[in-house]
Amino acid sequence: MSKNILITGGAGFIGSNLALKLIEKKYSITVLDNLSPQIHGENSPLYNSIKDKVNFIKGTVLSYEDWKKALKGIDIVVHLAAETGTGQSMYEIEKYTDVNIKGTSIFLDILANEKHSVKKMIIASSRAIYGEGKYECETHRVVYPIERKDDDMASGDFNIKCPICSCNVKIMATDEESKIHPTSIYGITKQVQEQMFMVMGKSLNIPAVAFRYQNVYGAGQSLSNPYTGILSIFSTIIKNGNHISIFEDGKESRDFVYIDDVVDATVLGIEKDEANYEVFNVGLGEAIDVMTVAHTLVAEYGSNTNISITGNYRLGDIRDNYADLTKIKNKLGFEPKINFKDGISKFLKWVNLQDVSEDKYTQSIEEMKEKGLYK
Repeated sequence: MSKNILITGGAGFIGSNLALKLIEKKYSITVLDNLSPQIHGENSPLYNSIKDKVNFIKGTVLSYEDWKKALKGIDIVVHLAAETGTGQSMYEIEKYTDVNIKGTSIFLDILANEKHSVKKMIIASSRAIYGEGKYECETHRVVYPIERKDDDMASGDFNIKCPICSCNVKIMATDEESKIHPTSIYGITKQVQEQMFMVMGKSLNIPAVAFRYQNVYGAGQSLSNPYTGILSIFSTIIKNGNHISIFEDGKESRDFVYIDDVVDATVLGIEKDEANYEVFNVGLGEAIDVMTVAHTLVAEYGSNTNISITGNYRLGDIRDNYADLTKIKNKLGFEPKINFKDGISKFLKWVNLQDVSEDKYTQSIEEMKEKGLYK
């Protein structure tokens, strides 16, 4: 079995947890990471947990030379390094496209044109590539709605409409054959990354695997990054004694999957040939609305934090999406082990041991207001 694995973004949330798991399984790990202050930084517990256990290269995926250095003797590449955050991507377009698309193109260019030892490659895709997920219309059955209209949301109607008859539709689990139509720059970049991996994998005869991760959370995720991770954002707000303002009507939902399950799924993709040239959803397979998340956190923290529904909304946000896990269960034998209740309990125990991070969420909203993306 190939034993030398490169994890780009390996000092981040998913990457560091994956690295530790693979080290347990006797793999030799190289990490390429720029230690971005927004995500973690050089004093991050995630970085400290791996720095003495891996071959660490501080560098960027935008550097040809950093890629070349990191790829020496590597058998498998897990490409996690990316700019993340739907909202921020809508006004930092160049940064998101550079890191996510150009960074990926440099790697694939090396595979196509230079000698290397890579035998398999994994790309971290995202549920964001689906945009709005799969829905059922009473009249037209399975439909894939387009993005919601600004006028509808401005009037307080946040429901998803059938693209044919404009009636309200019912959410369904989104499978891998569902329509891909991202509604954010972030989603577009993840779609392009995934397609580049799958096309070049087949072209170069290097097995490629794409994982469309849902909302990943758990012990170790950043509590200071206000652009991604609703559980960490709400936790930081609560810990600072501030109030939670919920977008739309609070009924928008997401699929929350615990980090341990994400790592397990990714390891299966690394080790199983059945994963080769395939794309897989990775999630819990349940839709949990934002209001439920907020009330659960406030109750579990024993806080008196006020929760209000603002009716405001962000352009680029989707209404609902949760994963159909049939394919990954059948092909790889993956089954999420940690339900939402247990996952929240594990997450909160960890948060309660951390120093209180500065609440930067209001600042992030102000940035979006300035760009006309927050209504």
